[in-house]
Amino acid sequence: MSQTATNVLIMPDPSDKNSAEKNAGHRSPVRGTAVGKEADAGESARSTVGEPSTEVFAVFGVEPEIQAYAMAKYSRSALSMKESLREISTQKAEKFLNTFYFQYGHRSIADLAHIALAIERLSILAAIELADEQRWDGQERSTRYQDFRKSGYYTPDFGGDDEARGLYRETMDFLFAEYEALSAHMTQHLINITLKPADMKQEAYERTLKARAFDITRYLLPLATNTSLGEIVNARTLETQVAHLLSHTHKEVRTLGEALKKAATGAAYNVNAESLQDLVAQIREVSPELGARAEQELLREVKVAPTLVKYADPNPYEMETRRELRQAARELMGKEPLAASKAIVDLLDEEPLEVEIATTLLYEHCHYSYRQIRQAVQVAGERRRREIIDLGLRYRGKHDEMLRGFRAGQQFRFDILMDTGGFRDMHRHRRCIQVMQGFTTQHGHEMLLDMEDAGVRGRFESAMRRVQTAVEKIAGRGTPEAEENSQYAIPLAFRKRALFKMDFAEAVYISELRTTPAGHVSYRNVAYAMYEAVARKYPALAKYFRVHDVTAPVDLLQR
Repeated sequence: MSQTATNVLIMPDPSDKNSAEKNAGHRSPVRGTAVGKEADAGESARSTVGEPSTEVFAVFGVEPEIQAYAMAKYSRSALSMKESLREISTQKAEKFLNTFYFQYGHRSIADLAHIALAIERLSILAAIELADEQRWDGQERSTRYQDFRKSGYYTPDFGGDDEARGLYRETMDFLFAEYEALSAHMTQHLINITLKPADMKQEAYERTLKARAFDITRYLLPLATNTSLGEIVNARTLETQVAHLLSHTHKEVRTLGEALKKAATGAAYNVNAESLQDLVAQIREVSPELGARAEQELLREVKVAPTLVKYADPNPYEMETRRELRQAARELMGKEPLAASKAIVDLLDEEPLEVEIATTLLYEHCHYSYRQIRQAVQVAGERRRREIIDLGLRYRGKHDEMLRGFRAGQQFRFDILMDTGGFRDMHRHRRCIQVMQGFTTQHGHEMLLDMEDAGVRGRFESAMRRVQTAVEKIAGRGTPEAEENSQYAIPLAFRKRALFKMDFAEAVYISELRTTPAGHVSYRNVAYAMYEAVARKYPALAKYFRVHDVTAPVDLLQR
């Protein structure tokens, strides 16, 4: 067998190589080869009868689109991966993808191209929208482990409205000043009430309590706060993500979509560029000709998805449907006041699928609870219900997936009303369907008892009232995107609604994971309420939840 830079999984030989009966079931070691080509020396060396035939190796150093092309060839060619990679060029990959991905609609090919992207200095609001994708893997800056006082904030485009811009900046500066002051105050308060264990280093002790303090004071951070995140997604998800961002209501998010598209189709950052430049310079000193060749090979520009994302554009289906469903929600709900919420978590009852779909389609485009919308949908009658469902599909194009509202029929559906900071943590659960409502101050805000214990409740409540007044003033300016711009000033303490749909296993997983003592009290209470709701409805299943009692005292030094 030829020596290669791969990891090979050796399958066990039959215990009796001379046994014809046992060898009859062993896979043939001979690989298929392309017509008119001979297998290379490494491949033919494997053709000895009785040799293991299964080979497993990791592939490194291949651009995402070329890797996708090579893997897609498994279904269209008898070539091995190594043979495919040797014969593929960038031009061939582009031609293949243009044909099969765009013309024939074989979109699963793009699932094979995985791309790592860094997105820095975007608002928390934009980060939430960016991460609102079920097939997404990423990490964002933590409001627990990092101090956001020096992060700065995003200022939306107010055009010529200097008064709104001035009020906005004044509100932002006020919130960050309060965040800084209360973070220091809460840290000292926690130190005062928490005894340091003898075996714990002072540095670890202070760091842990500072993280707890940030957990509390993050409620003051506005949605405009600058953050950063990294994501690793396949090209199909990225294309969908870019199209969604380009179709968004907020200018910053649309601009972010353009930046993602440019990053995917333009030159990627090469972490080894500096060391490779030094190497090329040394080679050039020995041989200018060899140096030129090394520069061409080692320093060539790499684009991670120049083909698969190039046609990602604003999605008319999403934009037109949003416009019509918003109008439908306004017409159906009229001037109905928001019903007071009796619980942070509402486990919904079963209902006809048509009712669920129509209700969910409207849910995203207003601030009413699911039950309140559902009641209006049922009263409106079957004809109106069908009209709403028709609106959800009227503008659907040939390659458009159905809107998220059509992902219906799950057994466990929770209408959750919680603070935006806690929602960001719950938002990370990808195995369930999430339908978000917009950001608003209409549902009021959370206030942790820790603030009352630290003697700053009045100060915090006063800050929230001041900010809510500013948000409402900015939203009422009547300028383009005035309401959207005002949302950036909303602190994470204010509540928002989201619909979570899942199976039983996911309900158990979230309840168990998010009730652990090291978690934030906000989502701990939500996760425990989910458990309690399931236990009331299905008491025989309650024993299968391994949840933590959220009423038990918490060790502040437990991580």
